[in-house]
Amino acid sequence: MITRRILPCLDVDDGRVVKGIQFQRLRDAGDPTERALEYERQGADEIVILDISATPEGRSHQHAVVRDVRRQLRIPLAVGGGVRTADDAGRLLEAGADKVAVNTAAVSSPVLVSEMAERFGSQSTVVAIDAQRANGSWDVVVHSGQRVTNRDVIEWAQEVCERGAGEILLTSWDRDGTRDGYDHELLAAVSRWVQVPVIASGGAGKLEHFTEAFAAGAAAVLAASLFHYGEITVRELKQQLSARGLEVRP
Repeated sequence: MITRRILPCLDVDDGRVVKGIQFQRLRDAGDPTERALEYERQGADEIVILDISATPEGRSHQHAVVRDVRRQLRIPLAVGGGVRTADDAGRLLEAGADKVAVNTAAVSSPVLVSEMAERFGSQSTVVAIDAQRANGSWDVVVHSGQRVTNRDVIEWAQEVCERGAGEILLTSWDRDGTRDGYDHELLAAVSRWVQVPVIASGGAGKLEHFTEAFAAGAAAVLAASLFHYGEITVRELKQQLSARGLEVRP
């Protein structure tokens, strides 16, 4: 039986965890290190940190945040935001990340995925894909949702896997922050065509949304608001998923 993973996500802006809808109307949600350690205590399988303003502002990731979290965190840490080159990814790994996610820069220069996989291994190379519905399919959007590329999501997912990506972090831009549920049609479509784990992101609002994501083919689920505002803990979520017959780590 496949073991499903639960990944709390810390969207970070100016050194603080924030949460909004499609990165707008942001609210403060605490200190990154404190949040990460609390989720580790609750049984999180990994922590994901995304610097949401790095790419729009044209700067690199805030490495100090990564170092501060890594000093105390024992579980895997995935980091994304502001990665433009393989050297950028290397610096995040040196700061303490176990995995690095790349998004906008990979769309602009797909060879970046190949370079990261060759230098650091597929296990450390995550491609984040933000998807927006368009004419019965999905388009890739970049720059934190500010630009539509007219690139087909499924074709792009297949290409990055061929280039060595070890995981896909798949976000429904239409659902991000809405709490209306993951886009399970999107998840099923991408999972059907790739051989690497797909992480569901965007829209978690209640227990059924997690079970639907796993049923659609997700290997892991990422969520933020539900955890940040104490509506459910990671441990409670795992207990409820286990009660429904899903294999999760303790």
